[in-house]
Amino acid sequence: MLRNLPKVTQLINFRARSQPYMGQLPGPSFRLPRLDILHQVAIWQKNFKRISYAKTKTRAEVRGGGRKPWPQKGSGRARHGSIRSPIWRGGGIAHGPRGPTSYYYMLPMKVRVQGLKVALTVKLAQDDLHIVDSLELPTADPQYLIELARYRRWGDSVLLVDLEHEDMPQNIVAAASGLKTFNLVPAIGLNVHSMLKHQTLVLTLPTVAFLEEKLLWHNSRYTPLYPFRLPYRDFP
Repeated sequence: MLRNLPKVTQLINFRARSQPYMGQLPGPSFRLPRLDILHQVAIWQKNFKRISYAKTKTRAEVRGGGRKPWPQKGSGRARHGSIRSPIWRGGGIAHGPRGPTSYYYMLPMKVRVQGLKVALTVKLAQDDLHIVDSLELPTADPQYLIELARYRRWGDSVLLVDLEHEDMPQNIVAAASGLKTFNLVPAIGLNVHSMLKHQTLVLTLPTVAFLEEKLLWHNSRYTPLYPFRLPYRDFP
């Protein structure tokens, strides 16, 4: 089903409640139905900065238990050398967590880029990807942005993506800052977790051109030399 996606999407005016007109959507970056890669990237991004601080004390770290509780022989009871043994109540923990533990690992760049393509494909297939000419608003009132999203049927949460963070219109920045379900990110910060977290993805035309250029360049960005060296000589 995903392979037969239309290459034409609706291009709408963000400020006015006018009828949308059709715009051409670049094809190669929006045609990858690899949900397994999407899952890999989502899990990687979830665990990328995860640190577990869970820690238990061993028998050597628990206070007390320095002397032998009773003689080795003659009492008829089982032999023990310390009351802080892991088999005792109040004793140490054997094989417990010894934090802090980092869950950091790195996915190959090709996989991360392909995960971004798959996320865009899924949003397009679910009709949750919309392209606007710009993010200009006539007012900074958050209620106007809520009513506009309701009129466009964008759902409960919207991710707005513009090309540069410094060039975002002041009205949209002020309106989205007072809303928890409307978030603004620059194009360079677009990621799989943010796209899956929000119901609707709204891109500007410069953002679409920027993503298309970068994602297509990643298909052939490596030089023939091996091993790969930084900086890449074919960087656009």
